[in-house]
Amino acid sequence: MLIRKILGVVLLLPSFVIAQTDQRDGWEPFKFFVGSWVGTGKGQPGVSKTEREYRFVLNGRFLHIQNRSVYEPQAKNPKGEVHEDWGLLSFDKGRKQFVLRQFHAEGFVNQYVQSGIAPDGKSFAFTTEQIENIPAGWRARETYRIVSPDEFVEVFELAEAGKGFEIYTENRYRRRK
Repeated sequence: MLIRKILGVVLLLPSFVIAQTDQRDGWEPFKFFVGSWVGTGKGQPGVSKTEREYRFVLNGRFLHIQNRSVYEPQAKNPKGEVHEDWGLLSFDKGRKQFVLRQFHAEGFVNQYVQSGIAPDGKSFAFTTEQIENIPAGWRARETYRIVSPDEFVEVFELAEAGKGFEIYTENRYRRRK
């Protein structure tokens, strides 16, 4: 009986180690983003200058994202606009997927699930599974494309209920040196 228990523990150990290794290695594409970034954007709210910082927090279990975009004045928004949001990227062990939660200064809270990654690991997308404080049926998608060791492009898309995604903003970031 004791040998059976020991054998059971020994047989389960490799799967636990593999699961732990897979999760740790799964963070590899996101390590690229760690650091401070500056960029420019364009889209429905206008032209912007943007700053973003990524850093691992809480024993490396979460990737914290802090973003600030300043939109220039334009005809439909003569005062311009400042947009800020914070995000937390985590790994949901139960679903074996990355989940991104964003908290926007306007009061929106977006919960995205990773919906795709390119085979080369240089492009991936997150699609909302829930948005707080917006009419029912709206969806959002964030797509990231790594352009070079010090540059990436982010496309943020929105879709009204029953409609397809439309680009809301596109930002190009370069690593701050």
